[in-house]
Amino acid sequence: MRFSDRRDAGRALARELARFAGESPVVLALPRGGVVVGAQVAAALHAPLDVIVVRKIPAPRSPELALGAVCEMGGEHVHLDPRTLRETGAPEAYLRAESQRQLDEVRRREALYRAGRPAVPIAGRTTIIVDDGVATGSTALVALRAARRAGAARVVLAVPVASPDAVRALARDADEVIALAAPIDFYAVGQHYDDFAQTTDDEVVRLLAEAGTRTSA
Repeated sequence: MRFSDRRDAGRALARELARFAGESPVVLALPRGGVVVGAQVAAALHAPLDVIVVRKIPAPRSPELALGAVCEMGGEHVHLDPRTLRETGAPEAYLRAESQRQLDEVRRREALYRAGRPAVPIAGRTTIIVDDGVATGSTALVALRAARRAGAARVVLAVPVASPDAVRALARDADEVIALAAPIDFYAVGQHYDDFAQTTDDEVVRLLAEAGTRTSA
């Protein structure tokens, strides 16, 4: 399955998620690209749209390798991957400092994206977490656990494409995982899009503002 761009993927995902419309769900999107997908889903379900910001903790000397991730929804949460920690031997002092640095970045991005609007409450509600795709699942895992910790009644992960391994792993933390495509030859999320250009912060801010205007009307 291929998508022309994130909007096309969001429309396809929205059709699969139509059955949740009667549950008055909240859509939480992972920035940046996930917000473009999530905006289409939220519009189709007439649901509020918000961000759930998760930041990876990069390994020392190998910033492309994630030691874990941090999120602030439901309280500060730091998730570390034991195997990666053992393999890298990252010092405790580094982990503390980098975790705090990434939490500060989470707060900065949340303030930027929401532009003064309060976070959408999710306690007691069906919460659909949306991204433009899942490769390893480390970021999605932290988002799922954060939403659960914040009191969501039901947590659904919905993505256009994911690796089969990630779908199986994330099913342990989600009430339901919905991936339109989970090919056994999965290599990267971007290979399933004709246009996978980077989403800008300005676009995220605009989409959230438009969604807030729509749901408050």
